Amino acid sequence: MHGEYKVPGGKLVVVDLEVVDGSIQEFRLAGDFFLEPDDALPLIDAAVNGLSSTTDAAGIAAAVRGALPEGAQLLGFTPESVGVAVRRGLSRASSWQDYDWEVIHEGPISPNEHLALDQVLTEEVGAGRRGPTLRIWEWDESAVVIGSFQSLKNEVDPEGAAKYGVQVVRRISGGGAMFMEAGAIISYSLYVPADLVQGMTFADSYAYLDEWVIEALKSLGVDAYYQPLNDITSAKGKIGGAAQKRLGTGAVLHHATMSYDMDGQKMVEVLRIGREKMSDKGTTSAAKRVDPLRSQTGLPRAEVIERLIGTFTKLYGAHEGHVTEAERQRAQELIDTKFATKEWLERVP
Repeated sequence: MHGEYKVPGGKLVVVDLEVVDGSIQEFRLAGDFFLEPDDALPLIDAAVNGLSSTTDAAGIAAAVRGALPEGAQLLGFTPESVGVAVRRGLSRASSWQDYDWEVIHEGPISPNEHLALDQVLTEEVGAGRRGPTLRIWEWDESAVVIGSFQSLKNEVDPEGAAKYGVQVVRRISGGGAMFMEAGAIISYSLYVPADLVQGMTFADSYAYLDEWVIEALKSLGVDAYYQPLNDITSAKGKIGGAAQKRLGTGAVLHHATMSYDMDGQKMVEVLRIGREKMSDKGTTSAAKRVDPLRSQTGLPRAEVIERLIGTFTKLYGAHEGHVTEAERQRAQELIDTKFATKEWLERVP
């Protein structure tokens, strides 16, 4: 069995192993990481050999850590990353390069259509009718997208929303509210087979699925990195956040929103939680614009998106794709029966 795990912001961890009578045998660790002293490598191999094939990633990491000599230096990887690589090998997890990726970047659609398409395209990937896909959002209506489990009344000020003509909608993934204005943020969705994140914890999978974004931002001169659980940030402050939904169909929805140039005053008038966050950070002027991508790159939003798509395509060999008519029809059905209904929006009053 063979397993690989690219540590977000680090190196590639590669493992080869066999399972004999329920235990791990013939285990070998390799990769482009750095390890001192040299003789720590066979100690790691010996620590994993003989473990039960049902040992979870944390248990494998504990065994590796316990075998390391005092003062050992692991650069670009950790005992936890070895555990993830082993579990991926045991579960025969796939890698990015195993798939024919599609990138969709089409014209503006309504907020509810974006949310409905997220469900439809994830289901299509799970059913095997669509390959893994990256979709960049475009819209021309202001909206607040609240998380699946957020309280509507606690998150949104109805007077502020009405004042600015902001539509309020609810998505199927958890996490916090997104304040969306045309041209103010960059949002994308990934629809991937569950096999791509086999052997990973939720926390591991967040950083793993967004590593291409970090690479793209770094290429634009942004000192970006991932802050667990789900934040894309930089030395100059938070850039965006991600959310996930795992469907029973065997697919994962992973989407993220990054601030390009938002109106902070408008945000705190529409979002109640926005006021608390501003207060917590000691912000003296809510009117300050939240513009990490515009100010840190100096580029138009379209050029930042172009770099994101270019980086993803270079890394994973993606090609241009489109939402099919059948998928749009199914999305419209979900808008009518779910996303645009009062029952869905107020599922958590």
